[in-house]
Amino acid sequence: MLDRIAAVALLIGIAMTQSPLASSECPHRPAAAESVATIERVMATGRFIAYHPTSLRLLDGAWTAVDPASVRADLTLLRPRFDGLITYGAARGADRIADIAAELGYRAVILGVWDWNDRDELDRALGAAARQPRVVVGLGLGNERVFAKEATFADVAAAIERVRVRAPRLALTSSEPFHLYLHADAQPAVAASDLLLVNVHPVFQPWFATEPDATAAQFVVNVVDDLAPSACGPILVKETGVPTAPAAAGFTPERQASFYAALRDRFPPSATRAFAYFAAFDAPWRVDDANPVPGPHPEEAHWGLYDAQRRAKPAALDLAPLSNAAAPAP
Repeated sequence: MLDRIAAVALLIGIAMTQSPLASSECPHRPAAAESVATIERVMATGRFIAYHPTSLRLLDGAWTAVDPASVRADLTLLRPRFDGLITYGAARGADRIADIAAELGYRAVILGVWDWNDRDELDRALGAAARQPRVVVGLGLGNERVFAKEATFADVAAAIERVRVRAPRLALTSSEPFHLYLHADAQPAVAASDLLLVNVHPVFQPWFATEPDATAAQFVVNVVDDLAPSACGPILVKETGVPTAPAAAGFTPERQASFYAALRDRFPPSATRAFAYFAAFDAPWRVDDANPVPGPHPEEAHWGLYDAQRRAKPAALDLAPLSNAAAPAP
């Protein structure tokens, strides 16, 4: 087992040495320093979770609208165990997540912008940041757009710099699977980002089904170790976890809880590196959602620490409430 982990780490290291980004090449952006510091504080002392509203669904090719009352119910349930949110979009009313999060005492929101070329969505995200400057500390521009071949890393870097002109105080970044950051063409986007918001999924590795959770957890640690020399800020693993179904594929609530327990043991959070829980709630509609990888993906419906009816799974119940869980909004 350990030999396999070492081999994976070695391969990552070889890829990174092809054209590493020296820390001296990282730009100094003082306007965003306080936002980055807030993210680092929540990384070190709180918990982030990736959040998609339970009321926002893709049904028969059409998106529903975000229901503020449903968002309030979602975030009220999450708040005892989580004080940081990472979202995926700001359209269809999702920008209002920031307002409700502020009322409920969340410490940090990294607000997603699914399509950075959609002026209305971007304006809504920036409007939320203006309304809630204490809570909205960052924007995540796109999620796996390069992986889906909808954009290049040059496009990502250009989008970040365009948004920086309008919102210099915000920590700006994007998200891709970790292996794409190992290529030289990723470096402009890495250098433009104030933090690295990376997706690391051991479940998609060929060895996952036959290895213990300690191996999967160590894999996440190894990936972060190898990405660290080229990151221009903290590394927050946005997506990592285990779905809770289908059981025939080895995905169960028990294994999800076991994986996170192993990850907490091997990956203690700090201001420079931490992981977010992925994801808040199950999304049954995602079985038929578009996916960059061809084929059926029944597991996509079951990533939540809570099910679609907001019932806690063992992985959520394993988490002690945060000491700031009852903190009122200022």
